[in-house]
Amino acid sequence: MNLQEQIAKRRTFGIISHPDAGKTTLTEKLLLFGGAIKTAGAVKSNKIDTHAKSDWMEIEKQRGISVATSVMGFEYKDIKINLLDTPGHQDFAEDTYRTLTAVDSVIMVIDCVKGVEIQTEKLMEVCRMRNTPVICFINKLDREGQDPYDLLDEVEEKLNIKVRPLSWPISMGKTFKGVYNLYEKSLTLFQASRRQVLDEQIQIKDLNDPKLDQLVGKSYADQLREDVELIEGVYPDFDVNDYLEGKVAPVFFGSAVNNFGVRELLDTFIRIAPKPKSRQTEEREVKPEEDKFSGFVFKIHANMDPKHRNRIAFIRVCSGTFERNKPYLHVRNNKPIRFSNATAFMAQDKEILDEAFPGDIVGLYDTGNLKIGDTLTEGEQGTFKGIPSFSPEIFKEVINKDAMKTKQLEKGLNQLMEEGVAQLFTFEVGSRKVVGTVGVLQFEVIQFRLKAEYNASCEFSPMNFYKACWIASKDKKQLDEFVRSKYRHIARDKDGKLVFMAESKAWLQMVQDNYPEIEFHFTSEF
Repeated sequence: MNLQEQIAKRRTFGIISHPDAGKTTLTEKLLLFGGAIKTAGAVKSNKIDTHAKSDWMEIEKQRGISVATSVMGFEYKDIKINLLDTPGHQDFAEDTYRTLTAVDSVIMVIDCVKGVEIQTEKLMEVCRMRNTPVICFINKLDREGQDPYDLLDEVEEKLNIKVRPLSWPISMGKTFKGVYNLYEKSLTLFQASRRQVLDEQIQIKDLNDPKLDQLVGKSYADQLREDVELIEGVYPDFDVNDYLEGKVAPVFFGSAVNNFGVRELLDTFIRIAPKPKSRQTEEREVKPEEDKFSGFVFKIHANMDPKHRNRIAFIRVCSGTFERNKPYLHVRNNKPIRFSNATAFMAQDKEILDEAFPGDIVGLYDTGNLKIGDTLTEGEQGTFKGIPSFSPEIFKEVINKDAMKTKQLEKGLNQLMEEGVAQLFTFEVGSRKVVGTVGVLQFEVIQFRLKAEYNASCEFSPMNFYKACWIASKDKKQLDEFVRSKYRHIARDKDGKLVFMAESKAWLQMVQDNYPEIEFHFTSEF
């Protein structure tokens, strides 16, 4: 199979949502339909002994939430699907934002009871920045939720995107009968099975067919006929190009936990979702069909296997063919680097791969050379754009609870910060270490993982900071003078960059006015 054919058969997408909308459950069911797993696990730890495949970290099993992006690859109907299940909780938003740089499209899960929630709106803003194509899956139809028309209006209004339903539910809650596929003109009736695929599609080319009345009952059949007529009258025909340009979101209805509507979603997804797209470097646009390999690191995970203290960098292949054991240029260090252990993932399970193609996500075993945002190429200098660190919102000082384990604590903090779960700032005075995050829950995760993976104990003491600002100046003398005068508020990030820790918005404004020669940046990429 040549490179063009390999690209054509790949779909790389992320699943995003507000917490508890059913995102990880939907991921499980997509894997189930794809044949990647035989039995779907439960996300909440008190329901079923089998945990969700994508929630493999110990803390995820205990809390029933996703705290890290999981990468999973599987084949469905001769299409290679690369699926990234992201954390929904806003405290882990930065991991999700970075992951969205590595995908070509997203599936957004919305709870039919709660509708569009605040985190969904934030995630949609990130998608809109890149015109990422979005498919909506309205979930939990087995519960009494909002009217489907109201939900469609809410999606259009709050997410600022046109919608077009491609499937339609027949009732909901206790009387939920199934889903009619407007795109395929077929009806799917379901038995509730949480762990296996039991659905069967029935072709109904003409809704006036009396067979429909026999299958769902006359009143539900009449309601469906009415709804379909209204939908076809109100919404324009579905245009795939509008979807690919991020102008319209196709909408599917279902219940992931009971396998309702998942196959319709997956079948349509592989037909309409974009194949791997071009990516922009600082110098030029890189097309996937170019012969020479290039890719970028968007995620790092330490200790995926706690027994072997390994560190894995996740790279998105952007062009050409990645080959194991071949040397590639590490652009930031300007040195060749070779990977004998390149892996493909099914969450925590992995297998060695010899080659990968545009759209694929490859795990590279790494001893600390690679960082988030790094570019690897077949010799060309050039860095892929758009993976910055953002200024955190909550700051806490690290207090070591066991002086005998100082080395373990330092190593653990450094490795976890390399993953991008949080940011570490070390003050110039006294070498105090301060962790900055976008959410409180991150501190709990860091504490848990330091103990479980590094046997290091720490506490976090709150610090009153408003922003961490990366500082720079064309005038070195002015920068040195600023660092000297504000030495109590000067720290360095994990890469050694100078950071000014501002205590309040008003004080930051005053300092900026007093030092016009100093540049203050709220992201690390400047």
